[in-house]
Amino acid sequence: MSALLEIEQLKTVLYTGDAPVRAVDGVSLAIAPGETFALLGESGCGKSMTALSIMRLLPDAGEIVAGTIRIGGIDLLRLPETGMRTIRGKRIGMIFQEPMLSLNPVMTIAEQIEEVLKRHLHLSKTAAQQRIRELLEHVGIPDAAHRMHEYPFQFSGGMKQRAMIAMALAGEPELLIADEPTTALDVTIQAQVLELMRQIQKRNHMAILLITHDLGVVAEMAQRVAVMYAGEIVEMASRDDFFNRPAHPYSQQLFASLPNKQKRDRALAVIQGNVPSLAQQFTGCRFADRCNQALPHCRDTIPQWHTTGDNHQVRCHLFAPESANHRQTPRTSQLSETLPASRVAEPAMLLQVNELAVHFPIRTGLLKRVTGHVKAVDGVSFNISTGKTLALVGESGCGKTTIGKSILQLIRPTHGSVRFRNQELITIQRGQLRQLRSQFQIIFQDPYASLNPRMRIFEILEEGMNALHDSRSRNLSAHHQDGELSKTQQIDMLLQRVGLPAEVKWRFPHEFSGGQRQRIAIARALAVNPELLVCDEPTSALDVSVQAQILNLLKSLQKNLGLAFLFITHNIAVVEYLADEVAVMYLGRIVEHGHIDEVMNNPKHPYTQALLSSVPKITAEPVHAGMILKGDLPSPAAPPTGCHFHPRCPKAMPVCREKYPLASIISNTHTTHCHLYPQEQHS
Repeated sequence: MSALLEIEQLKTVLYTGDAPVRAVDGVSLAIAPGETFALLGESGCGKSMTALSIMRLLPDAGEIVAGTIRIGGIDLLRLPETGMRTIRGKRIGMIFQEPMLSLNPVMTIAEQIEEVLKRHLHLSKTAAQQRIRELLEHVGIPDAAHRMHEYPFQFSGGMKQRAMIAMALAGEPELLIADEPTTALDVTIQAQVLELMRQIQKRNHMAILLITHDLGVVAEMAQRVAVMYAGEIVEMASRDDFFNRPAHPYSQQLFASLPNKQKRDRALAVIQGNVPSLAQQFTGCRFADRCNQALPHCRDTIPQWHTTGDNHQVRCHLFAPESANHRQTPRTSQLSETLPASRVAEPAMLLQVNELAVHFPIRTGLLKRVTGHVKAVDGVSFNISTGKTLALVGESGCGKTTIGKSILQLIRPTHGSVRFRNQELITIQRGQLRQLRSQFQIIFQDPYASLNPRMRIFEILEEGMNALHDSRSRNLSAHHQDGELSKTQQIDMLLQRVGLPAEVKWRFPHEFSGGQRQRIAIARALAVNPELLVCDEPTSALDVSVQAQILNLLKSLQKNLGLAFLFITHNIAVVEYLADEVAVMYLGRIVEHGHIDEVMNNPKHPYTQALLSSVPKITAEPVHAGMILKGDLPSPAAPPTGCHFHPRCPKAMPVCREKYPLASIISNTHTTHCHLYPQEQHS
């Protein structure tokens, strides 16, 4: 079958500094009609720039300096801009990575889709409105006839992504470029979006170029895979070959970086260092400085392509005939040492949360009278022991972050009890709370937004010490019993503890990568010697290799310092690796709670079952989600009567619509709130 898209020796340069940045440096690939081709790699490797080059939507500083891009035999680089406008949207559609930034905030969804229809299909106003409604219904937008006239800010994250898909499909393209289409989505919404893309692809025989760093999504969607590193493709294979026999050391180390329950008692393998600057001329393998199998000539000789099987190619010196003896078996060399045993001998109860509620008033009218409440958290109870990790999982909007902030009293609870070391925090005086602040800290989801861009790292770390008047060095100076450390020495040791050199303390946050900024955020939390860390999605925006470094750091800190974690996330693989217990939240309430193995191996609540079945499985054979939830999370301002999950539950019964289920005891450590199981009797 002839290829739909053919790219040969594409080179794209960005003129952003003293030297040109070779963002795409000699990329060649071909995609057949109806095929899903995955482009995989870390942030900064050139994936998105490849997509923008295909669409000829480069920033002002970008230029395609060599190569060819053909769609159906037409060389896109020879077309004038007016010719490209007939290609974009009609022959090639694109789903951009961040829908909120890609959708026009001052135009309704219908107006934005109508632009595509006017350009390519020349429909009348009435026919266009009908087509827009059909497209939005097609991508699963409820009440499309009404919601099509709303603005992007009125849509949830999953609905914005679906609206982007509708817009990309409006011109019925032959090729869809999906740039990280599910990165910011919950696993349930991700499963819906991926299933939608599969259905549309099957019906229209559409090709998909899927750009992602999520190996699970690749396993579920792709027929062929290309691995990109530092501006070039280093491995290309069928899905089966890639997942059974990853050839390039970079691919092998990506697999070894993935967290799972089998690796729970040891540190994850990490890829040391960072992607090299693309502003340099390379004389050898670009991965050599980070490779655990590098040969002497890898640094001074550029590797060539080698064939390792049918349609499996790799750009690596290890596959040259003369290097066969140096090759290692994939993944087996990546195993890390077992983590040291925890210093905490007998866990003591550290945090007790009982019937915690956070209700935000809804004010309407000129006098701003309270007409209702958003029940963000509605009667939540759990405990955390010293040195243990409780994972809080659930969809965006279910109240996870609100729980974390209300425990720390950053948001005042409406009612309930939060006891830290048996001291009530909700009714405590403000001065007393300030004295306790150093004992519990938070790591925010976005380190760039939570670090002051005008302060140097030294000032950021010193600020917490000064604010809480904490000159103690209990954790940092365990080996310095002969005297108190100075602030500079404490900060140097803090940075070293989180894996950063001491000299970086005079830099600003923008001078660091995402993973390094997250390390600084962790160091800031540790600066006041806390006993409890609330970690709010600390790895959600990170590549798998950087995620492994952060997870290793958190686990090491817990083992060495006896820290307890409330770990808020929607990444189930991270939960399996890090957590001792897991609580599953839905619409402000915990619907299932238990030991990690009990909940992961034997989920009882239909919502937990749906969450786990929505997680893409990293296997050679495609495994599609077993239970795909319909619709979005209801509004916490008007939760459904009875069990909040019943409108989306495939097992709902009449009683589920009438009353909220009491706790059902599955075991001494495993409970759920579901009418499918015997209810706990309350007197």
